[in-house]
Amino acid sequence: MTVPDLQEETAAEESAPEKEKMVLVAASGDLDKAWPVLILATTGAAYGMDVTIFFTFWGLSILKKPGTGITGEDWRQKMMSAFHKGTPDGLHLSKLHFAGLGPSMMKSLADDKNVASVQELLDLSIQLGVKLWPCQMTMDLMGLTNDDLIDGLDKPAGAGSAISLMKDASIQLFV
Repeated sequence: MTVPDLQEETAAEESAPEKEKMVLVAASGDLDKAWPVLILATTGAAYGMDVTIFFTFWGLSILKKPGTGITGEDWRQKMMSAFHKGTPDGLHLSKLHFAGLGPSMMKSLADDKNVASVQELLDLSIQLGVKLWPCQMTMDLMGLTNDDLIDGLDKPAGAGSAISLMKDASIQLFV
């Protein structure tokens, strides 16, 4: 490559417009909230946006590995884990749960209508380069480790990192 070619390439990179940014905060581990977060994220990424999802509190359930048992180091963390065992396949509905019948009906309906599962949307998010940030403080609070979470995630981050991104994002949503 010649010097003029290198200069033209550098100039083209510098003049390329910065990608629009979308930051989503997933604070709920409910199925009917996980779907919209992941659908918005994958759609934004497909449109060429730089997308980050910050998963905090019960939203971390979306990132737990299927089959993850009770987590935590002390009895309080273990109790919270036992009462809220969500994983991508086991998320509850925020309404109409009906002892598990509601999520089963919703997943069946989604299959019939060709709506991707939460796990499929997570996989697609990773493929499209969506940054999936687990909240470090919430992981510490609930006794979760990186081993409890699915593969392909970005390094855990704090609220300050999420806010720094939100300041520069054209779209910020809390779900």
